[in-house]
Amino acid sequence: MDGHVNKYNATSMKYAFSLYWSTQTMTTIGEVQQPTEVWEYFYLTFVFLVGVMIFASVVGSIGNVITNLRANRNLFQDRLDNLKEYMGYRKVGKDLSNRIIRWFDYLWAQNHTFEEEDVLKYLPDKLQAEMAIHVHLATLKQVELFQNCESGFLIALVLKLKHQVYSPGDYVCRKGDIGREMFIVKQGMLQVTADDGRALATLSDGSYFGEISLLNVGKNGNRRTANVRSVGYSDLFCLRKEDLLHALNDYPEMREVLKEAARQKLARDAKPQQEEENAENERRISFTNSVELADTLGKRLEDLEKLVLTLAKEIKTTNRSVVTLQKQLTKVYPHSRDSGDSSPSDSDS
Repeated sequence: MDGHVNKYNATSMKYAFSLYWSTQTMTTIGEVQQPTEVWEYFYLTFVFLVGVMIFASVVGSIGNVITNLRANRNLFQDRLDNLKEYMGYRKVGKDLSNRIIRWFDYLWAQNHTFEEEDVLKYLPDKLQAEMAIHVHLATLKQVELFQNCESGFLIALVLKLKHQVYSPGDYVCRKGDIGREMFIVKQGMLQVTADDGRALATLSDGSYFGEISLLNVGKNGNRRTANVRSVGYSDLFCLRKEDLLHALNDYPEMREVLKEAARQKLARDAKPQQEEENAENERRISFTNSVELADTLGKRLEDLEKLVLTLAKEIKTTNRSVVTLQKQLTKVYPHSRDSGDSSPSDSDS
């Protein structure tokens, strides 16, 4: 017993036991066989600390993985929360607020939560071009307007395409607006509408519009020639006029190629419209002729009624003249009637 007590009276044992006990308490490690020697105390203390550090490192790594998995969602949610706060501060209407929130939900569902420019800006120009060609060139080649253009010109345009998303019911452009960009439909459906809201045509994947005003082709110059409205959520590529002109400066021969393709498309689009206008003119002329014919018949009927009235008046006047003539004859030949009446009786006798 005295030997056991004397063992803990040593200074080294006191420090070793104190460090061991405090480490065991801090790490909440229990059910460990009690060491007996000084080196055992120091060894177990070292093992406890190493184990705790490894455990903390593993738990921290798992926490970082979970945090990174939600980083995009948290960033996206922060943007949406800031926008909601702004709309509340500006007292934005409920209908517009719901449209904006649904637009954000669509972006999240389609993984459009980041800007391509922000992602690709760290790449060198060469790799940016290759990435843009890989992503957008196939879509650009589907556009009829660019099918006869050389590949170098298409690559220059690919680098300028901007992605835009439109909500259901949004007008991409309106008739009469100044055209500063053209659009290529990547995904979705849009309608070309008349001023009264009638649907004139439907645009789907690979369709394009806005090139007429962009190239100043046609009688309207750089003005939009129609209204274009998104039916559902639509993903479009936008090509601005200044970007197109910049590319045409490097490829001037492509200017006439694009204009000729735009004129052909304008002629094809104008043919049904011209036929509709001709049919409308024919209906209008037919209606005008019908109205004129009805007016002519009405006037003829009026003339006939006047003629009948005149004839009736003349017949009435004639009857009066006959009556007057009979009265005058009776006065001039008063016995003519009696002699006429008595002749039969004489013949009887």
